[in-house]
Amino acid sequence: MALTDHDTIDGWEVFRDTCVKCSIRPVMGVELSSKFSRTAHILGYRMRRLEPLEDSLSSMRDSRRRRNERMLELLTDLGLGLSMKDVESEAGGSIVARPHFASALVKKGYVSDAQSAFSKYLGRGALAYAARDGLSPADCVSVVKDAGGLPVLAHPSLTGFSAGELGEFLEDLKSHGLWGLECISSHCSPEDAYEFLAIAGEHGLFPTAGSDFHGSIRPNATLGVQVSDNFLPWARLGVSL
Repeated sequence: MALTDHDTIDGWEVFRDTCVKCSIRPVMGVELSSKFSRTAHILGYRMRRLEPLEDSLSSMRDSRRRRNERMLELLTDLGLGLSMKDVESEAGGSIVARPHFASALVKKGYVSDAQSAFSKYLGRGALAYAARDGLSPADCVSVVKDAGGLPVLAHPSLTGFSAGELGEFLEDLKSHGLWGLECISSHCSPEDAYEFLAIAGEHGLFPTAGSDFHGSIRPNATLGVQVSDNFLPWARLGVSL
């Protein structure tokens, strides 16, 4: 099992200890949210040098905080009575993101569900959307590489690229050290997965799988996805079976 929280590794110690108690082999990871015209998240696995990673994560969290403050301002200007405390209570941790804003808006009765919150207020181009500062996808790849890790493009279906566009994007990231492509996830259909596996092979990238589990924020995504025992390159991920 891998833990890949957005822009933080604060949960590693508890995660590792819990995995050991449950006889599960842990893989330490992270998910970096890049600054890009589309959704492009970079997963990092098996990091070994944490100091440069922590410096980058601290900067990314500062960027996220500024974005959250701006979104709250925009929501307030729209007449919605929402406080940062309301949003933080939905997060239950140090990282506050748009899904927590969505949960708070639902709880306050401003929208009926999270999807409505994104379409009306929080999604790209919506009324209270605010872009993030931060690192480009290529820079995120470099951050993972500099920490001794394996960088992977997460849930490529969310980029909205065509197959050709995705291939060009992957080639650019590969020149910066991209190692893998997440081919199987809760975001894609079996047909999508088949296409992504073919694209990974075409561009010499290792295929990975992940559920993108977010707890109650994404109730349709259960913890874990089923793959064959030999699907993942376990040894390269630092896990011996």
